[in-house]
Amino acid sequence: MAERKKFKYKGLTVNLIGIPVSNNCEKKRKYIKREYLNSFTSDLKENSPKNLLLVYDIPDTLKRERDWFRRQLINLGFILIQRSVWAGPSPLPKYFINYLQEIGLKDKFRIFKLNKPIEDN
Repeated sequence: MAERKKFKYKGLTVNLIGIPVSNNCEKKRKYIKREYLNSFTSDLKENSPKNLLLVYDIPDTLKRERDWFRRQLINLGFILIQRSVWAGPSPLPKYFINYLQEIGLKDKFRIFKLNKPIEDN
């Protein structure tokens, strides 16, 4: 394979017509693949009674995890009661709780069993 001849002008590498060529042009950019957190769904029916109250406090330093946690609560059939208070069907899947332990969110929320289910509006 023949090497390309490099042209120089005032210390810069230029192409045939004299336009400066950057050394970075030849290198391909490597994009960092973003790690996505797992997604969960529930086997419970959509009209299951909402008899579980979940309250969480996830700090701003874990914003990505907090947003993910909210999306998973929606996937699991929870409804928003107040900013960090959600109601949904019980029980929470064991695999979901185990995953929360793995990513360090297990101690950021509390679960309460309700005597009377909350009705959807």
